[in-house]
Amino acid sequence: MSFELRKKGEVQYLVIPAFEATGLVRHAFSTRRGGFSRGHCESLNLGFSKGDDRETVLKNYRAFCDAVGIEMENLVASHQVHESEVHVAGREDRGKGILKKSDITGKDALITAEKGVALITYYADCVPLFFLDPVTPAVGLAHAGWRGTVKKVGMKTVEKMVEVFGTPVEKLLCGIGPCIAGSCYEVGENVVEKFKDAFEYWETLVEDRGDGRWLLDLVKANKRQLEDAGVRPENITVSGFCTHCRPDLFYSYRRDRGMTGSLAAVIELK
Repeated sequence: MSFELRKKGEVQYLVIPAFEATGLVRHAFSTRRGGFSRGHCESLNLGFSKGDDRETVLKNYRAFCDAVGIEMENLVASHQVHESEVHVAGREDRGKGILKKSDITGKDALITAEKGVALITYYADCVPLFFLDPVTPAVGLAHAGWRGTVKKVGMKTVEKMVEVFGTPVEKLLCGIGPCIAGSCYEVGENVVEKFKDAFEYWETLVEDRGDGRWLLDLVKANKRQLEDAGVRPENITVSGFCTHCRPDLFYSYRRDRGMTGSLAAVIELK
């Protein structure tokens, strides 16, 4: 089962059917459709550091949040730095990174068990990881580029949810959102060496193209990591979308050579 594309007004976004079925959360992964930005950020850019006008970005936020049913004032964002630290977000964090400066630094994963606290993380090829503990209940998001994947941010998010909330791993639902597919993601020997050091099964994650060029499958790497953390394979939904291949739907840092907007993952307990 993959993510499903939804539309409300002009805004298009993706949801995870298994998450929807619980009735516990509001969640989405944005597309680039339905916003007000122009130029390389056209149209639903949610990044403030992409050379876009701040008021236009806020207008995009309002449109996206209205479509998903989340209050913009409830959003909590961190400064993503391709690390693996996890922040436990509370009501005191609401508005950080959106309406006011965020002091949540060096954290690429957010978790919470509080209602009315909407977590948000940003992407333009990296892997979005969604977490829903339907028992506690609790939710989480993690941003996993190749560095975060090597540092096992997905596994650490699961472990933190178990530690803080007592999350039963066998019940945990996860989603792997749109990102650059393995067939589109070429890396060099330096990156492959990091995966060799981190994963004994590294050879299953790469394809040697010769001349020091490799294809790297970040979806497979993160799915295996979640399974190694104890998540049941049948509880993991993979989006089925490649950001690099779908310029009509997604921004892609690699495809657009850095001149691009930001997509976002968002989740909140009802």
